[in-house]
Amino acid sequence: MESRARAAGHSIHPVLIVYPLGLLTTAVVFDILGLITDRPGFAVAAAYTMAAGLIGGVVAGVFGLVDWLAVPKGTRARRVGALHGLTNVVMLLLFTVSWFVRNGHDDWEPGWLAVVLGLVGVLLSGIAGWLGGEMVERLAIGVHEGAHPNAPSSLSGWPASAPK
Repeated sequence: MESRARAAGHSIHPVLIVYPLGLLTTAVVFDILGLITDRPGFAVAAAYTMAAGLIGGVVAGVFGLVDWLAVPKGTRARRVGALHGLTNVVMLLLFTVSWFVRNGHDDWEPGWLAVVLGLVGVLLSGIAGWLGGEMVERLAIGVHEGAHPNAPSSLSGWPASAPK
């Protein structure tokens, strides 16, 4: 099935996800650099990039939800898509808590809790990204109307059936 949210012939969701993923990962890198160098500028940069990443994540998620609602019910693709979306929601919540924790400190100093929440968030973004890749690469969701929404997992060792 083709993506329902398209612009200029391409799905919108995969175009938008690169920004929040890059921004949120960069925020964690800034946190780590701040801990290593003890320079307050990294904490401020992390807070701003995290805020932008959270906003971008919500926008990308809206387009992902539009696409997921069109996935046929009762299919593996629907279940994988639900897990993909839920993982991303949890990841965004972790980053949101991380942002609020640092918001209460002078110069946006993150503290260990905020840094750990960000690291777990990056780990979850990798899992969510793999699930999104499974949707596109294995199940052909969002690619064309001949998608195969019940193909076996790419971890199963079984080849995916050719899309119909």
